[in-house]
Amino acid sequence: MIPAEFRYERVSTVDEALARLAEHGDDAKVLAGGHSLLPLMKLRLAAPEYLVDIGPVDELRYVRLDGDEVVIGALTRYSDLEQDPVLREHAPLLAHASGEVGDRQVRHRGTLGGSLVHADAAADLPAAILASDAVLVARGPSGERRIPASEFFLGPFTTPLEPDELLTEIRLPGQAGLGWGFEKFTRRALDWAMVGVAVVGGKVGLVNMAGVPLRASATEEALASGASIADAAALAAEGTNPPDEPHATAEYRRHLARVLTRRALTQAAGS
Repeated sequence: MIPAEFRYERVSTVDEALARLAEHGDDAKVLAGGHSLLPLMKLRLAAPEYLVDIGPVDELRYVRLDGDEVVIGALTRYSDLEQDPVLREHAPLLAHASGEVGDRQVRHRGTLGGSLVHADAAADLPAAILASDAVLVARGPSGERRIPASEFFLGPFTTPLEPDELLTEIRLPGQAGLGWGFEKFTRRALDWAMVGVAVVGGKVGLVNMAGVPLRASATEEALASGASIADAAALAAEGTNPPDEPHATAEYRRHLARVLTRRALTQAAGS
């Protein structure tokens, strides 16, 4: 498939990107790694008039500590997250989950910010970000604003970002000393997960269990009340609305959510 005609604009700074977005508004889309947007354009499910390529904006590639928080630039690639020593020590769930995305080619190009803004419920990293109680930083004409991860995923492929805003940073509370676990089930090695579960410190994020990335709130409440891992995991599918497809029915996904949550919680308890 060939995308609809568009104008390509390449920028090298955040300020330049914001200027282009302010100029073009709803007619523009931001290109980061391209693994999410370009397939949609080829299928004509997205047809932006302008494509603003922020790939050269190196100021958005970093991982560092800021007090008790881990701070990550939105253009940091999966492969860098997987190997980063700060992330491995202070946010190991995200480091591990980044290494589970696709193959090496995908991890070399794909970016954390791109995955989060795409807001695909079948993606791994939104669940890890939710379980990490992250805060996402957006920059626009009015300055910066911080959006809790729990308020960032509004609907299928929908976030609260305005057309003239850019996701610039992700901030996570340090997780050193907290147990964590990550489990997912796929038909084939590089497929999207039928279901996935990300756990850290009693918080549980779910992959592909609704139209949006979400937390297993019933499981979290049970854990906070002192329930056993088995009893808490049995509630993992409560309040979810998983897709119902021939290769993975909604009921099968609910079963997987319970099984994988138990495994991830057990892994967290022993880590």
